[in-house]
Amino acid sequence: MINDIENLRKKILFRSWHRGTKEMDLILGEFANNNVSNMDLDDLNKFQEFLNLSDPDLYKWIVAEDDSFPKEFEDFFKKIISQKIS
Repeated sequence: MINDIENLRKKILFRSWHRGTKEMDLILGEFANNNVSNMDLDDLNKFQEFLNLSDPDLYKWIVAEDDSFPKEFEDFFKKIISQKIS
């Protein structure tokens, strides 16, 4: 079980840093570096779903702070936006 979680964390870190656009690589990669190690299995699975969202949409929602994002991911958006500002 622990190996499965660690493998999932590694997969998520890779996906966060290899998005397709440099801007989202930096935003999501840094967020993943700072948070993935503290996520439980449910959070990891939810973040993996979050990573399936398109870069243009994520960029719009995060950088422009457009609140039309899917509400099921609201916690991630709030954390990412607050990290961006910090």
